[in-house]
Amino acid sequence: MAGILAWFWNERFWLPHNVTWADLKNTDEATFPQAEDLYLACPLAFCIFMIRLVFERFIARPCAMGLKIQTNGPQKAQPNAILEKVFTAITKHPDEKRLEGLSKQLDWDVRTIQRWFRQRRNQEKPSTLARFCESMWRFTFYLYIFTYGVRFLKKTPWLWNTKECWYNYPYQPLTVDIHYYYILELSFYLSLLFSQFTDIRRKDFLIMFLHHVATISLIVFSYVNNMARVGTLVMCLHDAADVLIEAAKMANYAKCQILCNLLFAMFAILFISSRLGVYPIWILNTTLFESWEIIGPYPSWWVFNLLLIMLQLLHSFWSYLIVKTACRAISKGKLGKKSVWTSLSFLKTFHLSSKKLLQF
Repeated sequence: MAGILAWFWNERFWLPHNVTWADLKNTDEATFPQAEDLYLACPLAFCIFMIRLVFERFIARPCAMGLKIQTNGPQKAQPNAILEKVFTAITKHPDEKRLEGLSKQLDWDVRTIQRWFRQRRNQEKPSTLARFCESMWRFTFYLYIFTYGVRFLKKTPWLWNTKECWYNYPYQPLTVDIHYYYILELSFYLSLLFSQFTDIRRKDFLIMFLHHVATISLIVFSYVNNMARVGTLVMCLHDAADVLIEAAKMANYAKCQILCNLLFAMFAILFISSRLGVYPIWILNTTLFESWEIIGPYPSWWVFNLLLIMLQLLHSFWSYLIVKTACRAISKGKLGKKSVWTSLSFLKTFHLSSKKLLQF
């Protein structure tokens, strides 16, 4: 095990020339990010999960009731042991041959069995009330963490001059604000990872699980590697759009269609301008060119920038889909509920996967 860890954390790959992990140990004069700092995120993630339960029960749920959001879920399928066994152990989408066999076994017509499976699949979907409460929790967290990020970063020199991300790298001391920012973001995504196994299982379970694992891994690495300055810029940039997408989903659940359309339009503008404008001009410029000029390339530098460029390509693709959806809706005369909700459903899966996918 020691040999594997030594190979994985090879200094010549991860760190600039003539820098060792020993150089980044804490001293009386300076504090640097340490891997053991992140252990705090585990109990804090559990606390955030418990706070979420309290928030959804005593704050989000009363708000949903006040907005007259339905508490009842989809119609339940009538109990049937044979069909339930097929549903849970074999398939949730039986083919024609299996439907005919079940029809003969139960003496039910095929259409009735198809309706049973459709109702049973719908039972596994969270109710509108549950979706609203989840979105309100995420909206509240994203709004808080984005506000904190803006208030913290506006006092830092690297927000106004991104070259400050690389001056004296990697010997940049860890501040309390950076430590808090990273620990809170990491704890939140650990809580989301944990909650996937307690919430109603959804179709995008695997996609979101992989997203959370990638996010957590990259947050941990950027902290341990002391690339926290540029990491805070990426976190704040990506957090901004999440506030609006969750607000748009809440408006949709509450059937406030005009507000939903407005928030979606704001989200689309912010997403496209930040991903196709700010990200390449601000983030890629500093990671590719300014860092080359100040610290020079080294093996992991090439890997990081390759991943960041891949993320830019994904931003371009998702921006194209947003524009395509909006144009299709406008060509039909209005930005209706169906078109907006299609976009929101798409962005739930894919935009959240982009958020901090390569958080540096």
